[in-house]
Amino acid sequence: MFFADIEAFEPYKHAITKVFIADGDPLVLSTKRLLRILEKIKDTFPNLKRVSTYASPNNLNRKSAEELKDLYQAGLTLLYVGIESGDDQVLEYIKKGETHQSTIEGINKGIKAGMDCSVMIINGVGGKYFSKQHAIQSAKVLNETQPKFASTLVLTTHRGFDHFKNRLSNKISVEFEQLNQLELFTEMKLFMENLSLNNTIFRSDHASNILVLKGVLGKDKQAFLNQIDLAINHPSIADLRSPVYNRY
Repeated sequence: MFFADIEAFEPYKHAITKVFIADGDPLVLSTKRLLRILEKIKDTFPNLKRVSTYASPNNLNRKSAEELKDLYQAGLTLLYVGIESGDDQVLEYIKKGETHQSTIEGINKGIKAGMDCSVMIINGVGGKYFSKQHAIQSAKVLNETQPKFASTLVLTTHRGFDHFKNRLSNKISVEFEQLNQLELFTEMKLFMENLSLNNTIFRSDHASNILVLKGVLGKDKQAFLNQIDLAINHPSIADLRSPVYNRY
């Protein structure tokens, strides 16, 4: 089926320079199978410059260093890693199946193999109770991994708030309370204050983001903090936009 999907784009093969392997987490597949897919992609598209995919830290950790290196050399050069949070309690609360440490280890394993990583965090995913630790621990994950790309999205519940709450772990007896706009900005400020990045391209411009931030960290850190402060203290002139729902 993978090959048929690839072959369907042969009429456009000279125009295609980037391929994204979807969906979910393709790294759950065996390395042998992934290598066949990458070889087929490379053979089909002569002007190919980049192959990317989603990847979970757990599946990165399950691959050996040699396997990840083989995948990189076969053309898999960019991983999108949706960690959601770097805090252990939040990760358990949302049943992510990861820990702070497994997240760091997985991302760094991919980076060591030569792959670029784009790490995504969800503003507000810990609710009011976990907001501070979510911001601080998520920043620590980025500091420990120094990914090439990082971004934040805003938690939204397009299937309804009850649906989201029903998916939370019952092992943590905390009532989830959504953050309002001011609280989201306050959490974002704490997250930004705790970042120590050297050269990470940062984007907070997903459709769910009310406040758009685009630049490079750390050189734009103070500019970002100034934008966040303006959004907190003077939202009417902060060039905010209406959010569009994403996941959960």
